[in-house]
Amino acid sequence: MPNLENLQRDYARLLIEKGVCLRPGQTLTLKCQAEDAWFARLCAEAAYNAGCREVVMDWRDEALTRLRFLHADDAVFDETPRWYVEMQNSLADGGAAALSILSGDPEALSGVDQDRLRRSGLAQGKALKHVREVYQNNRAPWCVAAIPSPAWAKKVFPALSPDAAVERLWKEILKAARADGGRAAVEWTAHTEALREHIRVLNGYDFRLLRYRNSLGTDLVVELPEGHVWCGGLETCVTTGAVFTPNIPTEEVFTAPKRDGVNGVVVASKPLSLPGEVAEGFRFTLKDGKIVEIHAEKGEASLRDEIAMDEGASYLGEVALVPWDSPISQSGVLFYNTLFDENASCHFAFGSAFSTCIAGGDAMDEDELLARGLNRSMNHVDFMIGTPDLSIVGTTRDGREITVFKDGSFAF
Repeated sequence: MPNLENLQRDYARLLIEKGVCLRPGQTLTLKCQAEDAWFARLCAEAAYNAGCREVVMDWRDEALTRLRFLHADDAVFDETPRWYVEMQNSLADGGAAALSILSGDPEALSGVDQDRLRRSGLAQGKALKHVREVYQNNRAPWCVAAIPSPAWAKKVFPALSPDAAVERLWKEILKAARADGGRAAVEWTAHTEALREHIRVLNGYDFRLLRYRNSLGTDLVVELPEGHVWCGGLETCVTTGAVFTPNIPTEEVFTAPKRDGVNGVVVASKPLSLPGEVAEGFRFTLKDGKIVEIHAEKGEASLRDEIAMDEGASYLGEVALVPWDSPISQSGVLFYNTLFDENASCHFAFGSAFSTCIAGGDAMDEDELLARGLNRSMNHVDFMIGTPDLSIVGTTRDGREITVFKDGSFAF
C-alpha cells in the first residue's frame, strides 16, 4: 500500500487529469484555503506537468473571512469588488479550467450576522452571474474536491485527537474518491463507466414523473420536462470536447425537474451545512414546484434566507439518484460537507438547474431554458433525502410504471 504522501500526490494528479481534464496550454484557476498551500503546490505541479499555461491562485482564509463578517463596514456586504469580477470573467471567457479545493470548518461562520451572510451571497451571486453560467453550462471544465482541515476533521470525528481525526478524514476522502490504492485514474475511469450504464437505462425510459415515498414522511411527485437528460460522473466541455468530472467524489446520476411540476412533502435525511449554521430535521412542502412551507428543528431561518435568495431559489433545480448502499453511505460517516453527504443518498437541490439536463440546453439562453421547464436561480443548494426504505416509482410518457428505487437502491 502506498504511503499517505504518495497517495496525496496521486490524488492531486487525479484532480488535474480526470477532474478538470487539463489540456496543454490551458490556464488553471485554483481556489483553496491559504493553510492548504502545500496541497495547492501538488496540484500546480501536476498541472504544469500536464502542460498548463499558468496556475492562477484564488486564496481564501476562514479566520479572515470571519473577522470581515464580524467587523467590516456594513456597506461592503452589498458589493463585490469590480476587479474580482473582471478577473473571474476574464478567466472564464478564456476557457480556464477551475478547480476548487474544499476544507472548511462547518462552523467557521457560527454566530455571524445572518443578514450580512445573506446580503453578501446575494451580491456575489448577481456579480458573478456570467462566470456561473460559463461553468454550469460546461463552456469550460471545472471540478470541486476536498482535503481535510483540523477543524473539519474534529467536527466529523470528535472523539479522536486532532492528528488522528485528520488522518482518519484523509482515509475516508481518499477511499470515497477511489484514490486509496495508488491507481486513482484507473479506478476512477472504471467507476464513471458504471455510472454511464445507469444513465443509459434511465434515459431509455423517458419518464414523465417520479413518485418518492419513505417512512420519514417524504411523499412527493416530481414531473420531468420533455426532453430531459440524465447526467452524471462525466461531463463534456462544449467548447473543447474535453471530458471532465465536476465532482470528486461522485456517486450520483441526475436530471432537472419540471419547474412547476413538483408537489408534496420532502423530508431531509441528513443535516445540511449552510453559511454560519447547520440545518437539521427539516422538511419542505411544495406546491406547483414552489417551496411553500418549511419546518426545521435547527436552522429554519437560514433555510428561509437561502430559498429567498431570488425568485428561483424556492423551486427545485436538481433530481439526483444515489443508492443507499453507495461506498460513502456504507462508511457510516456524516461528513458535514455536501460534496460528500450528497453522495451518500438521493438528494434534491433547490435553485438553478443545469442546462445540460435538457437536450440542446447548452445552446439555449435563460428565457429558453425557463420556457422548457428548467428553473433558473443564482442559488443551487443540495439537500439529502435518501433512506434505506426509499421507494421511487417512475411513470413513462407512454403510461408504464417502472420501479426505479426499492429499499433505497436501484431496482435495475
